[in-house]
Amino acid sequence: MINARTLASPNIVIILCGNKKDLDADREVTFLEASRFAQENELMFLETSALTGENVEEAFLKCARTILSKIESGELDPERMGSGIQYGDASLRQLRQPRGSAAQARQQCNC
Repeated sequence: MINARTLASPNIVIILCGNKKDLDADREVTFLEASRFAQENELMFLETSALTGENVEEAFLKCARTILSKIESGELDPERMGSGIQYGDASLRQLRQPRGSAAQARQQCNC
């Protein structure tokens, strides 16, 4: 098995989603087995159901929160080539401003 971390950034955010949570009777992997596998492989883990919508949005939010946390801690640098992070809008590239630059930005604003 190829490890995604060897092909991508070592700080990649990976979530393991156990789908079809609504079909508990047809379960082939227990929650404990999947949870243990995720923990051993440093993955986030959620069980989801597209049918009921349970945890579907939460999976995306959990990933986004983790990525943002890694950016804020300096573990991920969105400006670094190969970081895997792309901004949807060029105006959002000012996500992290150096200290003191907020005052400078206010002075430049014509609001």
